[in-house]
Amino acid sequence: MITSGEGLTVEFKESKNKLNRDVFETVCSFLNRQGGDLFLGVNDNGELVGVHPDQVMQIKREFTTTINNPTKLSPTFYLMIEEVEIDEKLILHILVPESSEVHRCNGRIYDRNQDGDFDITNNTMLVAEMYIRKQRTYTVNEVFPYAGMEELRPDLIQRVRTRANNMQLETHPWMDLTDSELVRNTGLFGRDFRTGKEGVTLAGILLFGRDDVIQSVLPHHRTDALLRIVNVDRYDDRNDVRTNLLESFERLTAFCVKHLNDPFYLEGNTRISLRDKIIRELVANTLIHREYSRAFTARLVIEKDQLFIENANRPHGYGQIDVNNFTPLPKNPVIAKMFREIGFADDLGSGVRNTAHYLKLYSGKDPLFEEGDIFRVTIPLIPENLPQGIISGVQPVGGRIIGIRTMPDEDVTPQVTPQVTPQVTPQVTERQLVLLEFCNTAKSRPEIMAFLKLKDRKYVQYQIIRPLIDLGLLRMTLPDMPSSPLQKYQTTGSALSK
Repeated sequence: MITSGEGLTVEFKESKNKLNRDVFETVCSFLNRQGGDLFLGVNDNGELVGVHPDQVMQIKREFTTTINNPTKLSPTFYLMIEEVEIDEKLILHILVPESSEVHRCNGRIYDRNQDGDFDITNNTMLVAEMYIRKQRTYTVNEVFPYAGMEELRPDLIQRVRTRANNMQLETHPWMDLTDSELVRNTGLFGRDFRTGKEGVTLAGILLFGRDDVIQSVLPHHRTDALLRIVNVDRYDDRNDVRTNLLESFERLTAFCVKHLNDPFYLEGNTRISLRDKIIRELVANTLIHREYSRAFTARLVIEKDQLFIENANRPHGYGQIDVNNFTPLPKNPVIAKMFREIGFADDLGSGVRNTAHYLKLYSGKDPLFEEGDIFRVTIPLIPENLPQGIISGVQPVGGRIIGIRTMPDEDVTPQVTPQVTPQVTPQVTERQLVLLEFCNTAKSRPEIMAFLKLKDRKYVQYQIIRPLIDLGLLRMTLPDMPSSPLQKYQTTGSALSK
């Protein structure tokens, strides 16, 4: 690329000791046009001058900080810097994808033409054309003029704000923004340049909208999660997910956690969950890169020898994706950006590479990614990936396979009172039985964690509480707000009567 010289999608900046002043104008124009590759340490003639090694960290820090500053680049955009050594000179490479939004740098709109960045702010015709082009290309940019902040859930916005802040050492810029400012600065509130009306975009509704609003603007929106091990003609367990993307991510992840084993694995000196790594990438991929304008029902299916996910797609090509040689292209950048900020996803293209890497360790096999009008990911499984009760066809309670994995209970005294006996179900552990007795009166999750002497919030939620709710033995006091900080859990009458 360097040898070919500068062009529509390639730009050089010398930046030997510090960032060039116009670096962010180029980033802005790449985002607004069709993306491109930015090289730091290369002069305008294509000569390698290199970035001074002592200045690399400072340049990377300054670039990352500035690119996330809404007063410099609005809306902000998450970009990664790659270090490359060529002829003993250090070059910094930044892949800038095409964005689904129109960006401003220092309050000005820039567009790319040949090898230059041009300020088109005062050319209303070019600006309008840019907005219309992006709205037509990216379905999630569609503006709903009659949808305002009242159609969004403030609790979800606050959860995103808090989670994004927890993902970094310094205070996240979103902490200082109101709900309305956060929605606008992330590109979730826009203007329809054909009518001049403003409103929340489809992406904003999908991320933060109430369930009734989502179903009104997108009636076909759903993800069908199925377990087919014993009853392959129908299903053994099912979760029909028809809610916002944030809670969809949590519910689909919980479904996979419930039905897939998690083998012990050390990466260096740290234990990691191979299962959770793979699930995170798969679920994020199907929610981020889906073509939401199509009515095809997305599916996540766990079978005896494989797990596959398929969803409607806006293809950039057709056929099988080569994991070792592919060019990642954004489908819904504004949704991808939100997922990256809160830790549900990483940089563009990492999902394919991470899935392939961790699946090799998980099942010893390779994933299959198929690009087309329907995007399909197939994850081969082996018997060790599934709970033995499911594989052997253990008959479930109420006609469903539950797949609860038992865990050592050495830190909980296995006392079970006559009110709740082991006859509730053979798949409920002693720890869960103790919990049912404890929750005779409603208890919060922190109270449950303290009682069980457990510190892993995700484990308690998905491995202990959620299976009991699915069995109908535990109920939420606020079922319409499953993620509410005021949520409590109480043993049901059916559990006590058994």
